[in-house]
Amino acid sequence: MSTTELPVRHADLMDGVYRWQRHIYDITRKYYLLGRDRLIAGLDVPQGGTVLELGCGTGRNIVLAARSYSDARFFGLDISAEMLETANAAIAREGLSDRVELARGDATDFDPAALFGIERFDRVFISYSLSMIPGWEKTVSAALAALAPGGSLHVVDFGQQEGLPNWFRALLRGWLRKFHVTPRASLRDVLDSESKRTGATFCFRTLYRGYAWLGVIGARM
Repeated sequence: MSTTELPVRHADLMDGVYRWQRHIYDITRKYYLLGRDRLIAGLDVPQGGTVLELGCGTGRNIVLAARSYSDARFFGLDISAEMLETANAAIAREGLSDRVELARGDATDFDPAALFGIERFDRVFISYSLSMIPGWEKTVSAALAALAPGGSLHVVDFGQQEGLPNWFRALLRGWLRKFHVTPRASLRDVLDSESKRTGATFCFRTLYRGYAWLGVIGARM
């Protein structure tokens, strides 16, 4: 999908939300976007592998992953031009521009060959983005379609806080709404359904008493 074909309303919304927040995003989010580093540690990227992050934001995760897997190539997609500006600066600052490539696109409908010149990836990961994407279920399908045989999709996002007090859940949900974030109650069911549809394996775990959910879908060889 080209930049001109992006869903303009959502792209403009994300640029508006992050035009100023992107400068303090990583400092503030580290306190409540839990489980991201566990996801990165579990990627287990094969030697010389390719990795795609959908909703790469400020580049925080893709930079950490690129440091951890120094012989892999990384690709990032985001709908916000504002976030991509920050991400590209971070990647250049870390000296990773030769291994990390970013593009602007819609995670629910994208053409990796047109954007990156590559059709399939060994790993695809999505960190706290599904809770912000309208029609997020399409992102899961698109991510699986972009996996190479034997590859895996890794997802971490807000859970339903099922093991936490009701007052905490209410406060968190109220805070998240200010940033157009909606925890996806059906996330586990959608990941499970998609894994069965594609004949893939599925592993799911709850983190921090349900504060976050982490799912991994492994594609068939």
